[in-house]
Amino acid sequence: MTKTYAYIRVSSKTQSIDRQLDEIEKLKLSKKNIFIDKQSGKDFERDSYLKLKNKLKYGDLLIVKSIDRLGRNYEMIIEEWSFITKKIGADIKVLDMPLLDTRIQPDNLVGKFISDIVLQVLSFVAENERDNIKQRQAEGIKLAKEKGIHMGRPRVKLPNNFKDIVSKVKNKELTSREAIKVLGISKSSFYKYLFLEKINF
Repeated sequence: MTKTYAYIRVSSKTQSIDRQLDEIEKLKLSKKNIFIDKQSGKDFERDSYLKLKNKLKYGDLLIVKSIDRLGRNYEMIIEEWSFITKKIGADIKVLDMPLLDTRIQPDNLVGKFISDIVLQVLSFVAENERDNIKQRQAEGIKLAKEKGIHMGRPRVKLPNNFKDIVSKVKNKELTSREAIKVLGISKSSFYKYLFLEKINF
């Protein structure tokens, strides 16, 4: 007898699963067939997902609300998708995207074929977008450098009286603690400035 399972994932323990759970509960699935992970989608090494995958049999159906709940890396999703649908022989249905439904039904005669194509297209779009983002970032950094805009952390600006205060510390007119108080900076900033200015006591 074939079974229907659902998989829910959020990226961290502090995130809510309510939105996904609401959609899944409408399907009237047994709670024992709903698997939940509160973990990053960077790979498929997730406790509940691995338990679910171990339960999947030929003809079973796996339901997810959206493709990114399965994972966030499309290359890995395609590999996992292929394993489930071809190696195990189970079906996958993505609620947010009706075309991603591998079941063969009267109104969906080429489910696996169409789903595979859609998944490949999504993978291409995602990869292309990643490349575009990298290119835009590189162009933005290059343009900023050409305009003399500093990238990264703000450059350290020494207090105007820093060298005078340090000189007093060096001459034992002030202690380091007194110097930090006069300068109005933190202890870590005081010693960082010293390091950057290469001033030795």
